[in-house]
Amino acid sequence: MVAPIAIQPRIISSFLGDCLFIQSTSFHALPRFFRYTRGRNHVSMLNSRKFSGLTNLLFNRRTIEELPNSKRKCLRPGKVSPHRPVPAHIPRPPYVNSKKPPGFASRPEVHDNKGIECMKASGKLAAQVLQYAGTLIKPGITTDEIDEAVHQMIINNGAYPSPLGYGRFPKSVCTSVNECICHGIPDSRVLEDGDIVNIDVTVYLNGYHGDTSTTYFVGDVDEEARNLVKVTKECLDNAISICAPGVEFNKVGKTIHIDKHKHHYGVVQQFVGHGVGRVFHSDPVILHFRNNGQGRMLLNQTFTIEPMLTIGSINPIMWDDNWTVVTEDGSLSAQFEHTLLITENGAEILTQC
Repeated sequence: MVAPIAIQPRIISSFLGDCLFIQSTSFHALPRFFRYTRGRNHVSMLNSRKFSGLTNLLFNRRTIEELPNSKRKCLRPGKVSPHRPVPAHIPRPPYVNSKKPPGFASRPEVHDNKGIECMKASGKLAAQVLQYAGTLIKPGITTDEIDEAVHQMIINNGAYPSPLGYGRFPKSVCTSVNECICHGIPDSRVLEDGDIVNIDVTVYLNGYHGDTSTTYFVGDVDEEARNLVKVTKECLDNAISICAPGVEFNKVGKTIHIDKHKHHYGVVQQFVGHGVGRVFHSDPVILHFRNNGQGRMLLNQTFTIEPMLTIGSINPIMWDDNWTVVTEDGSLSAQFEHTLLITENGAEILTQC
């Protein structure tokens, strides 16, 4: 799951809640609406907000079903089904039963041998769930049906769906369609031929989170969308390839900048990768754009890289549900994510089957 940064008119990715300021030893930013501010060495969590009417102005004025110069329909919210239950015997992350908003841990996730094995198990399950979700993608299925299947598979494996109840997020997976950058809430909307959809899965297994996402094609997708998805995946792969002990985190953003620049795509700056492990979101903050942030990768450390690329504007707008984030101009957005373990030989991808 993504973590957010500065707003006005931008946002930040990932999950969190009410106003909170957190000192960070790395750069800045994180979960459910963390504010990332250039030049300030902290992460702050945003209040739930509606962009002071900007969302309604830009969203509701789209009375035309189709976007300009496109046959694609504007993304609109559907009906959200009731909360899905989790059996009592399945351990919950601390934020589920706490009345306090989830926080962002400043301590990086560095593991001993037991922790590494637990991270590998949670990462593998997340990858298997995501792979299964991908087999369901087809025109005519609703994103709520995908959520139901993902929820059931996770609890059948004795794990908890990490997004559920995180900062009041109502579902077990994020489904971000077309112009949705991240944090799309599964609902009654039917996937249509030509859509692209990012499925973002995080599981909590034996006290550790595994976090991953992929953007899928729905039916017959045009070349413009296919190329965006292809380049986004390449950006993630190339960024992973430079990871190793001692490597500066800012090289991730520099690597992605080179790749996206060749194709004239934009990189959303308000949402970031993050440390993940015993907590859902922690240091380091992984910026996906060129930056001068400090900090180096540590042996046995785990974190995510999750670039979000757009065809048009990189400025995000949040819907009134306080979660769904879409591109300002309605242009397509794609994202890929893996949880990584830094090893002596580089980086091991934990979220692959």
